[in-house]
Order: sequence, then C-alpha cells, then structure tokens
Amino acid sequence: MVSEPTVADATNRIYESLQADNADIDVHIATLKEALVRVGLKEAVFDPAKLMQNNRSGRKLMQAYFRQRGVTVKFSAS
Repeated sequence: MVSEPTVADATNRIYESLQADNADIDVHIATLKEALVRVGLKEAVFDPAKLMQNNRSGRKLMQAYFRQRGVTVKFSAS
C-alpha cells in the first residue's frame, strides 16, 4: 500500500517546485490541501527563508495564489 504524503512531504515538494520555477506547483498545492484535510489542519505554514521571493510582495503573492486554490498560507517566524 502506498502511503499518502504528509503535510511536511507536500510542503517540501512545494519548496522544490518554487526552486524549479514553479514546476507542477498546482499539483503540489492540491496534494498539500488533501494532506491538510487528512490531519484536520486549516492552514499551511511555510518558512520564509526557504522562499525564492522572501519579501512582502512575494509572500502576499504566494498567499493569494494558494488561497485561490483553497489553501491558507501562514509564515513561520524565522
């Protein structure tokens, strides 16, 4: 049996996708959304230090894009 990806797995895939010029980002967001639902979480937490665009406008753009796909994004204090 293949196990479902965890929230951490899905988050790491999103970091990798962001590093690879957003390759398959929508697929990874959908996977993250499913993982969040499975564990009963309502939002994903990202480390801003791992983002390509770690500035206010980059973070707001990321939040808006993910929100359109049904995932609320928060950023950890680093």
